[in-house]
Amino acid sequence: MIQSMTGFGKHVIQLPNKKITVEIKSLNSKSIDLNARMPSNYREKELELRKIIANSLVRGKVDFSLYVELTGDETTSQVNEVAVKQYMGQLKNIATGDDLRLLEMALRFPDAMKTAKEDIDEEEYIAIKKALEGALVEINNFRSEEGGVLEKDFLDRIAILQQLLKDVVAIDPERQATIRERLEKAVQDLKTDLDENRFEQELIYYLEKYDITEEKVRLANHLDYFGKTLRSSDSNGKKLGFISQEIGREINTIGSKANYAPMQQLVVQMKDELEKIKEQMLNVL
Repeated sequence: MIQSMTGFGKHVIQLPNKKITVEIKSLNSKSIDLNARMPSNYREKELELRKIIANSLVRGKVDFSLYVELTGDETTSQVNEVAVKQYMGQLKNIATGDDLRLLEMALRFPDAMKTAKEDIDEEEYIAIKKALEGALVEINNFRSEEGGVLEKDFLDRIAILQQLLKDVVAIDPERQATIRERLEKAVQDLKTDLDENRFEQELIYYLEKYDITEEKVRLANHLDYFGKTLRSSDSNGKKLGFISQEIGREINTIGSKANYAPMQQLVVQMKDELEKIKEQMLNVL
């Protein structure tokens, strides 16, 4: 079953003094394009987390966000007393005011607050990976649901293309007769005596140039192969993309050889359906 590259997953884990939230969003992309947002003190684990995400999602433009909120009484930020006192001393030299007012001003300056570098607790990191795994489960479920919608749309459009191909096959004898009649009339209008045998040979050669038997067979095979690949156990958007290119090639050749308005109209409808398939194909994993 195919999967969409569009999805969203979120998972929250509550620890005694921290709340860990992981969010993952993805859109279509030719390869894995991962953007990670996380607190600076967790950056040492970024490569490992990226690898877990890439192995799970395979392809897509992915936004990964990790939020860690303190829910207990502890805090990692402290007032930088040395810096604040220096700021207040400098302010007293250039401005008048009470100490409280000067303190308010000093706290707005750079380095007024300092954050202690914390080592990641092993239990906390296990919780982060568990939250990530939960978010990945959610986004993959989302992708599968979207893939189901895409699969139904593809099958409907392939069925339309197969019916249009049947219509092409049905009017092909009429097309060939019309082309033959058109050529014979053109020769008669020339009012020139021709060798009948030679004319028949030339006519057969000319008609062979407009024969679409091979294209009809190949197009039918490509449409069947697309359906089989669509129902395979793995999602392979690139392979389906290659098959759709081959489908387009046969449709274009039929159109260039048609030389018959009713068939060309069918070809236009086939191109329209195929274009819709190609647009949706961009979202398939």
